[in-house]
Amino acid sequence: MNSGYTKAVLALGSNLGERNDTLSEAVADLVDPPEVRLLAVSPVVQTKAVGGPPNQPDFLNMVITVETSLAPHQLLDHCQAVENKHHRVREVRWGPRTLDVDIITYGDLRSDDPTLTLPHPRAAVRAFVLYPWSLIEPAATLDGERISALAARADDFGDLAPFDGFGDFDGVPTAGAVEER
Repeated sequence: MNSGYTKAVLALGSNLGERNDTLSEAVADLVDPPEVRLLAVSPVVQTKAVGGPPNQPDFLNMVITVETSLAPHQLLDHCQAVENKHHRVREVRWGPRTLDVDIITYGDLRSDDPTLTLPHPRAAVRAFVLYPWSLIEPAATLDGERISALAARADDFGDLAPFDGFGDFDGVPTAGAVEER
């Protein structure tokens, strides 16, 4: 990494609208300013919603690693601006959303700030974050433990599925999807 830049891990999720397109566009938006440089992009996984209201559409989730010269709260503001650009609405906690961007880690920084807790307070128990992250950084650790081991123990690990590119509108198959009979 270059001097003045800090590595950060960002988790992205979407369960409303054209989920896959939203994630692709969000990655481009996140790394658009010169202060944020893309290092790696995970494959996309499909998961059931964790927490929040019942009967939500499935999420598409992915993780990216970046290096940034933005301070932690500046990065948070940038992530929230990207969410807003993609019509993120915050009405119900853990409710359906067009885009969710979470800062999982920011270098080795530890913070109990209620606005930005680092590492992300629930990341160590969320396979939908840990598993995609492990695919781009197999040796990564969180709180001294390999993220792949944490992912395998997470309650939602069994709900992960590779995303095949179909069914990208609110979790419902769209053009090109093969229907089972």
